Amino acid sequence: MTRQRSRACTNVALALAIWPLSVACQPGSPPSYDAAGFDPARSPLVSATVASATRPPTSANDAATLDSSTVLTDAGPPNSGEDPGALPQTRDTPSIESEPFKRNAKVLFDAICADAPDTALPFFFPAKAYDQVKDIPEPNSDWKGRLVRAFKRDIHKLHRQLGKKCDDARYVGWKVPEKSVRWVKPNEELNKLGYYRVLHSQLRIESGGKEESLDVTSLISWRGEWYVVHLLGFK
Repeated sequence: MTRQRSRACTNVALALAIWPLSVACQPGSPPSYDAAGFDPARSPLVSATVASATRPPTSANDAATLDSSTVLTDAGPPNSGEDPGALPQTRDTPSIESEPFKRNAKVLFDAICADAPDTALPFFFPAKAYDQVKDIPEPNSDWKGRLVRAFKRDIHKLHRQLGKKCDDARYVGWKVPEKSVRWVKPNEELNKLGYYRVLHSQLRIESGGKEESLDVTSLISWRGEWYVVHLLGFK
């Protein structure tokens, strides 16, 4: 009798030990945890998250590579309703392969052929970014009264230069002398913030079956995108 009672107790104990496991493994049933016995510090998932959060940055945008006046942020997905010039600068390297650049370069070409400079302003360095960059009185007045005025005047000049070529001209692409790209540091050229700059890049077009290039004096970067700031010479 004693032996049967012992065997019965053992069976009951095994059943109780296996029951939570079998319930947890039922399809569609989330596992349950004993909150009183759960130690977050010992959880592999929590430990991995903490380690990832405290690991020093190793990307190309490592904070150690930035100058003290550059704010590195995540640009995030594009938002057509948000002015990029109002956002902080980054040290992301600009590329002529980005979709915004390709779109804006074509817009500039179309503006030249149509003699419509206002339509090319999306490719011009943003006004609010210029406010952040320049350490001068009333930077917006300088942006509007000098830079934008020269930009529009240069588009009119290029339109006259191309003349009848615009009848059958098409945009081919852009060429940037990569070795000439450099990071302009704060305090250079009356700047509060840094940016990438490249001189004498080429807007390439085709007309009459022949390719030719239009020299663009200066592109500078904002948040990892190139913008025109001087089209034909420094003015």
